[in-house]
Amino acid sequence: MARQLEDQGFAILARRLRTGAGEIDLVVADAARLIFVEVKARGCFADAAHAVSARQQARLLEAASLALAMHEDWARDEIRFDVALVAAGAVEMLHDAVRYG
Repeated sequence: MARQLEDQGFAILARRLRTGAGEIDLVVADAARLIFVEVKARGCFADAAHAVSARQQARLLEAASLALAMHEDWARDEIRFDVALVAAGAVEMLHDAVRYG
Protein backbone atom coordinates (compact mmCIF):
# COMPACT_ATOMS: atom_id res chain seq x y z
CA MET A 1 0.00 0.00 0.00
CA ALA A 2 2.58 2.57 1.09
CA ARG A 3 4.84 1.47 -1.76
CA GLN A 4 2.09 2.13 -4.31
CA LEU A 5 1.61 5.64 -2.96
CA GLU A 6 5.36 6.27 -3.01
CA ASP A 7 5.40 5.12 -6.65
CA GLN A 8 2.75 7.78 -7.33
CA GLY A 9 5.06 10.48 -5.91
CA PHE A 10 3.81 10.68 -2.34
CA ALA A 11 6.14 10.88 0.65
CA ILE A 12 5.23 8.77 3.67
CA LEU A 13 4.88 11.14 6.64
CA ALA A 14 3.65 8.60 9.18
CA ARG A 15 2.59 4.99 9.59
CA ARG A 16 0.23 4.01 12.38
CA LEU A 17 0.14 7.56 13.72
CA ARG A 18 -1.24 7.57 17.26
CA THR A 19 -3.25 10.55 18.48
CA GLY A 20 -5.46 11.13 21.49
CA ALA A 21 -8.47 10.29 19.31
CA GLY A 22 -7.05 7.09 17.84
CA GLU A 23 -4.71 5.81 15.20
CA ILE A 24 -4.39 6.81 11.54
CA ASP A 25 -2.98 3.98 9.45
CA LEU A 26 -1.02 6.05 6.96
CA VAL A 27 -0.31 9.73 6.26
CA VAL A 28 1.17 10.68 2.89
CA ALA A 29 1.79 13.93 1.06
CA ASP A 30 3.08 15.52 -2.09
CA ALA A 31 3.56 19.23 -2.69
CA ALA A 32 -0.17 19.94 -3.02
CA ARG A 33 -1.98 17.14 -1.15
CA LEU A 34 -2.05 15.64 2.32
CA ILE A 35 -3.85 12.31 2.48
CA PHE A 36 -4.86 10.38 5.57
CA VAL A 37 -5.38 6.73 4.66
CA GLU A 38 -7.48 4.22 6.58
CA VAL A 39 -6.77 0.60 5.63
CA LYS A 40 -9.50 -2.03 5.97
CA ALA A 41 -8.83 -5.67 5.15
CA ARG A 42 -11.67 -8.17 4.99
CA GLY A 43 -12.70 -11.22 2.98
CA CYS A 44 -14.36 -9.08 0.30
CA PHE A 45 -14.36 -5.41 -0.68
CA ALA A 46 -17.97 -4.88 0.47
CA ASP A 47 -17.20 -6.12 3.99
CA ALA A 48 -14.09 -3.92 4.11
CA ALA A 49 -16.10 -0.87 3.04
CA HIS A 50 -18.81 -1.52 5.64
CA ALA A 51 -16.14 -1.72 8.35
CA VAL A 52 -15.65 2.06 8.14
CA SER A 53 -18.62 2.95 10.33
CA ALA A 54 -19.96 6.44 10.99
CA ARG A 55 -18.47 6.27 14.49
CA GLN A 56 -15.07 5.35 13.10
CA GLN A 57 -15.28 8.12 10.51
CA ALA A 58 -15.86 10.66 13.28
CA ARG A 59 -12.89 9.27 15.21
CA LEU A 60 -10.70 9.50 12.10
CA LEU A 61 -11.65 13.12 11.52
CA GLU A 62 -10.84 13.99 15.14
CA ALA A 63 -7.52 12.14 14.89
CA ALA A 64 -6.69 14.07 11.72
CA SER A 65 -7.45 17.38 13.43
CA LEU A 66 -5.10 16.45 16.28
CA ALA A 67 -2.41 15.31 13.83
CA LEU A 68 -2.58 18.64 11.99
CA ALA A 69 -2.33 20.52 15.28
CA MET A 70 0.80 18.51 16.15
CA HIS A 71 2.33 18.84 12.67
CA GLU A 72 1.46 22.27 11.29
CA ASP A 73 4.02 21.79 8.51
CA TRP A 74 1.82 19.03 7.06
CA ALA A 75 -0.87 21.52 5.94
CA ARG A 76 -1.53 21.49 2.20
CA ASP A 77 -4.04 23.10 -0.16
CA GLU A 78 -5.87 19.76 -0.44
CA ILE A 79 -6.41 17.54 2.59
CA ARG A 80 -8.47 14.40 2.23
CA PHE A 81 -9.23 10.96 3.66
CA ASP A 82 -8.86 7.91 1.47
CA VAL A 83 -9.85 4.39 2.42
CA ALA A 84 -7.82 1.46 1.15
CA LEU A 85 -9.95 -1.66 0.89
CA VAL A 86 -7.93 -4.88 0.93
CA ALA A 87 -9.46 -8.22 -0.08
CA ALA A 88 -8.04 -11.38 -1.60
CA GLY A 89 -4.62 -9.79 -2.01
CA ALA A 90 -5.97 -6.85 -4.03
CA VAL A 91 -6.30 -3.19 -3.03
CA GLU A 92 -9.06 -0.80 -4.03
CA MET A 93 -8.58 2.87 -3.11
CA LEU A 94 -11.60 5.02 -2.33
CA HIS A 95 -10.46 8.62 -2.75
CA ASP A 96 -12.02 11.35 -0.58
CA ALA A 97 -14.06 8.67 1.20
CA VAL A 98 -14.49 10.42 4.57
CA ARG A 99 -15.54 14.05 4.85
CA TYR A 100 -16.28 16.62 7.50
CA GLY A 101 -19.91 17.54 8.01
